[in-house]
Amino acid sequence: MKFLRQTYESLRFAWQALRSNLLRTTLSLLGVTIGIFSIIAVFTIVDSLEQNIRTSLAGIGDKVVYVQKWPWIFGDGEFQWWKYFQRPEPTVNEYRFLANRMENAEAVVAMDFKGGITVKNGNNSLQCLIQGISLDYNKISEVPIIDGRYFSPQEIDAARNVTVIGADIADGLFPNQSAVGKEFKLNGLKYIVIGVQERKGASLLNFGGNPDNKCLIPISAFAKMFHSAGSGIDIAIKGYQWDEGLAELEGEIRGLMRTRRGIKPLEEDNFAINRPDAAAQAISGLFAVLTLAGWVIGSFSILVGGFGIANIMFVSVKERTNLIGIQKSLGAKNYVILFQFLFEAIFLSLIGGGVGIFLVYLLSFIKLGSLEILLLPGNVALGLGVASIIGIVSGILPALVAARLDPVIAIRSK
Repeated sequence: MKFLRQTYESLRFAWQALRSNLLRTTLSLLGVTIGIFSIIAVFTIVDSLEQNIRTSLAGIGDKVVYVQKWPWIFGDGEFQWWKYFQRPEPTVNEYRFLANRMENAEAVVAMDFKGGITVKNGNNSLQCLIQGISLDYNKISEVPIIDGRYFSPQEIDAARNVTVIGADIADGLFPNQSAVGKEFKLNGLKYIVIGVQERKGASLLNFGGNPDNKCLIPISAFAKMFHSAGSGIDIAIKGYQWDEGLAELEGEIRGLMRTRRGIKPLEEDNFAINRPDAAAQAISGLFAVLTLAGWVIGSFSILVGGFGIANIMFVSVKERTNLIGIQKSLGAKNYVILFQFLFEAIFLSLIGGGVGIFLVYLLSFIKLGSLEILLLPGNVALGLGVASIIGIVSGILPALVAARLDPVIAIRSK
């Protein structure tokens, strides 16, 4: 109880000291404010970017690999395009071969894309992305239907002219009415809307296109419109949750594809097995560099702020030497004097850190296109923690000097 009372008195004393020198206090905390703002602002923007990008990556499937012609290359190293250019494209027949034989796959999906296609209903028209898909597409990627339904097996097998459209297309072609059951022209052909996807909204990166501006159609119907002889597709394969690292899935895909293409044992694969988590790892590495840059930039400001606090605390000790002597002569212990000055330094640093965090919070109201800036509680705690450490480091030496003053000498000082 005594310790708590002394702590309270130390805090009250520190607050009074800071208020009595308001200009000096403000100038001292500027360095800490700028430092904490720099660090937490970088962390906040990096976290917001990472969350936005990971949300976009989640849209192309969890536990999914893609069989494609071109590999996804991240990091250093030369991209040997001349070697990959000679590879054959995956085909619908290879998709069927894998779909009939895969044992470690939860779903095997064929898909292809065509952008800049005009869709029209009366006087309303717009350009959109057309994606041809097989039946199990909704198993590898979310297709949240807000109105209508998903494809039936008969519609996929018969290549019927039916489509699931995005929210922007529904609003553009069928304003103020339900689009389900309505017809519109897609690349000059009549298509019937069987479903409308829930609006996703804009995001920083749209892997596979923004669903709001996309028409999903059966892959066979897509092939009739856009595929020429030998045209390729993408094959997406979803593994089971028990397949840690998807090692079993990748091994089976590689074996079946090599068999299908007649690749000899000593020859390299002429196809790529791409994984979205490889992109996530590359992005994480980039964000780690940005985070380090934030620490470096902020550290210089914090260092200046720390020296400023230490300097002002030494000045404060000198100004209050006589008062320290009186306190000691009345029975104040060394740790009480130490706490007074140490709490003053921490309090000063926390005020600076709090102002810096508040400035970052104000950033969250600034619109940066599709990027939503979020100040997470973890970053707030980090900022206050760093400010507290700076206060302790900057104030400990002046506080020790004050605590060790001889009361007789201190009282005689002016």
